[in-house]
Amino acid sequence: MNRLLRLRPRRWWATDPDVPVLEPPIRAGRWNVSWLLPSVLLASLVVADWTAPEHLRIVTWLGLVPALAAATCGVWTTVGFALGTLVTVGWLEYSLDHRYPVGLSDFLLVVTACVLSVLASALRLRAYHLVRQLEDAAQATRLAVLRPIPSRIGGVETANLYLAAERATKVGGDFFDVQPSPYGPRVLLGDVQGKGTSAVDAAAALLSAFREAAYYEADLAVVAERLESRMRRHNRYMALLGERGERFATAVLVGLPARDTGGLEMVNFGHEAPYAVTPERIWALPEGDGAPLGLTELTGALPPVRRVPFPAEATLLLYTDGVSEARNRANQFLPVEEELGRATDTAPRALVGLIEEAVLRHTGGRLTDDTTLLAVRRDPRPPPGGLALD
Repeated sequence: MNRLLRLRPRRWWATDPDVPVLEPPIRAGRWNVSWLLPSVLLASLVVADWTAPEHLRIVTWLGLVPALAAATCGVWTTVGFALGTLVTVGWLEYSLDHRYPVGLSDFLLVVTACVLSVLASALRLRAYHLVRQLEDAAQATRLAVLRPIPSRIGGVETANLYLAAERATKVGGDFFDVQPSPYGPRVLLGDVQGKGTSAVDAAAALLSAFREAAYYEADLAVVAERLESRMRRHNRYMALLGERGERFATAVLVGLPARDTGGLEMVNFGHEAPYAVTPERIWALPEGDGAPLGLTELTGALPPVRRVPFPAEATLLLYTDGVSEARNRANQFLPVEEELGRATDTAPRALVGLIEEAVLRHTGGRLTDDTTLLAVRRDPRPPPGGLALD
């Protein structure tokens, strides 16, 4: 289960240019019925003008028809409604023969409304395609940082989810990865402070350092030290480019031994406490008591490597504050542990789906922060050929 950058509710692989994203047409099942509203308005105004008293002329209101079409339909459909409107005005005048005919100024008003509606439709679609290109560029940027993670890799099963709170180019700094190594799989999840491309750049720097150090370093403390060093070097480099303020990142670094020893190693850089979930119980692992990455100089030391009991059948669930700080209309936080207690299946895919549904239900789909989930469990049936290393 690998879902990245979903923009309410677009999935990261939905790059087909024919798939509407920002302004989906009005549909009834599989049918596009965007033309229906302007058609109903046109028919209603014709009937109203036909049945209205002679002194009450509302035929000029027909200028609203192409205006509505411009908001819901394409350019050529809007052109069709504009021409249809002009024909309808002439037909009504000819058929009704009112004592109060539409004057030249009224007719020019309808013509102007038709022309402006066509121009507005063209500008709307142009803006739509521009925003679409920006959105696709943001997705490409995010995908370049958060590479897809196989559902089975390095002796573990995985599932992940990324829900973006912002649209188009506003991408956040959440990051995660699972790296196989000769010493067992290593897991990293975190959140860079701030938004935008500079936050994504910092996340990319941390992930690149993690992928190398996690594979080559036997000691998880050395991996943590490499991450801290990379964050500091990144901040110094960005300062030379003129960026004000230093970035920092909360993160959880986990190491699962190559052979099951009934536990795991964890370094928590001021991040939310992960959960361990089995069919029998749910418990939180140690919460972050150290400084975030990039700020450990303030404490004078890196967070310690903690060795925590972790059964082979347990699933490790890591998440960002988009989950723990998700609020409903009553400003109440999402009770993550309570939601996990409803799980009937503790597989990674099932837990990620359960929490995703809970977050969207709790917030009503109004995300205020990027939401990231990563679930990992030892693979009970690892593929033949040993660990998958890259």
